[in-house]
Amino acid sequence: MSGGHMRDILPVVVDGLWRQGAKNLAVSLVSAEGQPLPAWTPGAHIDLHLPCGLIRQYSLTGSPAERDRYLLCIARESQSRGGSRYIHDTLRPGQPLMISAPRNHFPLHEGGHVVLLAAGIGITPLLAMAHARAASGASFTLHYYVSRAQEAAFATEIARQLTGGICQIHCSDEGQSPRQRLAQDLGAPDADTRVYFCGPPGFMARVRDTARAAGWEEAQLHSEAFQPPAPTAASAADGTFTITLTSTGERWPVPGDKTIAQVLQEHGVAVPLSCEMGICGACLTPVREGTVDHRDTVQSEAEKQAAEQHIALCCSRSLSANLVIDLAG
Repeated sequence: MSGGHMRDILPVVVDGLWRQGAKNLAVSLVSAEGQPLPAWTPGAHIDLHLPCGLIRQYSLTGSPAERDRYLLCIARESQSRGGSRYIHDTLRPGQPLMISAPRNHFPLHEGGHVVLLAAGIGITPLLAMAHARAASGASFTLHYYVSRAQEAAFATEIARQLTGGICQIHCSDEGQSPRQRLAQDLGAPDADTRVYFCGPPGFMARVRDTARAAGWEEAQLHSEAFQPPAPTAASAADGTFTITLTSTGERWPVPGDKTIAQVLQEHGVAVPLSCEMGICGACLTPVREGTVDHRDTVQSEAEKQAAEQHIALCCSRSLSANLVIDLAG
């Protein structure tokens, strides 16, 4: 992976590891230098640099007011690319690690009422949002969907109820699946309410479809994906197009079997890669000319349709013959 912003790399130590539900491992990180860690806001995530050479993105969870540690919660993924498997099998208390400073592509808006919908390990950013709303006295509702009660992370914390909010855990094996509950949990559209949701791709699609069918406006819906969407059938944008750099005017073809990032790296251009799946936002780059075929899950639909476009170099492509990008933007 490309280096990214090394100035933002922080040394930390694994301060604790414990189970949070049947398949999840909580990881507490403290500064290796004994200093407070950088402040963060609900929805933020960090890059975790693992000793095995992998870099993975994980949401910060717990209370954003806590500055002496960062709390992560990581599910053991059956289709793991190595990150969750290493963390569950190899990570130990006292182990030194490197992380990035927090960044946030899933910010919580202030004011109004908030509905938080989480499935599986998607609870991590939404639990932080619940803590922030409770700390400010703002109203919220948290619905957490799991297959079985023993799979829920932070179940005790959620069951205690956070000030100002209603928190509920719904178990599919008890007849409380998202398919059965989402319509009533979302409720009727309200102009003063925003909906935040996070979970597996199927859950995310169901929430969005249910919300749209109920009449919720797109601007009221906010989501974060932990996995890229399932690949679709090949499109015209999978063909070759040209990428042009505003800084130098250099131009290179991008064939259908390579990403823009790969082509740039082949020509010695540094690209700030991290997830390489379009879910972290590290490689978002301003577009000066051309039409983007957006394939990332970081940007909202509004951002993807905005006048000022950004492209995820690791996965998105071009619908026009030439795409002009500004790596210094």
